[in-house]
This record gives sequence, C-alpha cells and structure tokens, in this order.
Amino acid sequence: MPPNSRAQENHDEIFPGHVSTLAVTDPELIEIFDNFAFDEVLRPGSLDSRTRLTVQLASMIASQAVREYRVMLGAAITVGVTPVEIKEIVYQAVPYVGMAKVFDFSHTTNDVLKERGVELPLPLQSTTTPENRAEKGLAVQKEIIGNEVVDKLYSSSPKDQLHIQQYLSANCFGDHLSRTGIDLRTRELLTFSMLVSLGGCEPQVKGHVAANLRVGNDRVRLIDVLTQLLPFIGYRRTLNRLRIVDEVTAL
Repeated sequence: MPPNSRAQENHDEIFPGHVSTLAVTDPELIEIFDNFAFDEVLRPGSLDSRTRLTVQLASMIASQAVREYRVMLGAAITVGVTPVEIKEIVYQAVPYVGMAKVFDFSHTTNDVLKERGVELPLPLQSTTTPENRAEKGLAVQKEIIGNEVVDKLYSSSPKDQLHIQQYLSANCFGDHLSRTGIDLRTRELLTFSMLVSLGGCEPQVKGHVAANLRVGNDRVRLIDVLTQLLPFIGYRRTLNRLRIVDEVTAL
C-alpha cells in the first residue's frame, strides 16, 4: 500500500515529483515511515516547514546521515531555507560536532548549492575580528547561557583547563554563534538539535535546554523539535532528551 493521502501530500510539498528508490524496493518500509514522518508526527505542535527542515538538517549532521542530509537539503531549499541559512547550519555544527564529522557535509552542501545555480562563496556573515572575538564571544555566551553560569565555568575551571573555557568564549561563541544569517533563537534550536542527536551529551543538553528557555524557546517548542526529530533519531534518544526537558522546565 502507498502512504496515505495526507502523508503523500505533505511529502510532495517538499519533494515535488520525487519517487524514493526505497518506495520501489521496500514499499512496506516507506509506507510505515512516510505515514509516520509526513502525517502522524506533523499533527501535534506548530513548527513551520522551514524551521522543521532546519532542525532536521542540524540533526542529520550530528547523526552523520550524509545521504539523508543531501535529500533533505533539497527539501529545505524547496520550502525556502536560504543558502546563507543552510551554510550557517553547517558552520555552527563545527564547534558542536567537530570538523572531522562536518567536512563531508560541507562538500555535500556546496555540491547541492552549485547544482541549484548558487554562486559560491556566499556573502560573509562574520561579525568579529581576531582582535575582538574573545570579548564579543563572551558577551554572546553570557546572553545565551547567563552571566552567573559563565562566571562559574571560569571560576571553577582547573588552571590547566582554563584555556578550554577561553576557547568556548572566543571560538564557539565568538567565531560561530555571533555570526549573522540566523537569529539567536534559531541558533539555540540548532544547538539543541545537534546535541540531542549526538548521544552521550546529557550535561550539555541540560545546559542548552536552559539556554533555549533564556532566549525565548519554551518547553512547547523544544518538545515540538524533538517530535520532528523522532523519526530520524529514534525513540531512545528522544525519550532520554524529553526527560531532560522535563527536569529543566520543572525547576
């Protein structure tokens, strides 16, 4: 049986004219998955298509799902996610996922954009210089995480690890999170999506649930994001991350 009419309609919205090869070789699997991911999962919550595809792309980078990322990248472009926004998702993944894991996604992104006639490189989005990245990064870090939390990270750090805290401020927040192209609220959703997809990041997930609340993403929105990631990251990670959302929002 093909996917139900609503799932097919939602699928065709982001994949116009596309027929999955798995629909030919594994029709039962595609019926189950499409009915779930393109109908059932879309019913609760209020994420628009652009936000949904944006957090899913971030999750797929963290999950190392490069082939699925390429497919969903085309869908993101179809619903209006801009080349600049796409690039910013990739760039932001570097401090959270690591360049070794982002490398292939950078090249895949470039390939897809070139196929779509996008001229590279895109306009620069950096707002810092080598001279002010540490200062500006610290300011962004405190805006997202909170003054007290950041001050405690510095004051409690062993002296031989203090340079790591300095890297977080200057590199993670100064070089990456201070960039334009994507607003701060969306960037925190991207960070949340990457961390929940990586696995083994419970302290960081907890910290960034709190950070999301600080920048205006409430419990409902975080649950919406997890719901849209569920078909791609599975139940174990989704349920574990929901528990963390529950813990933080109950405080």
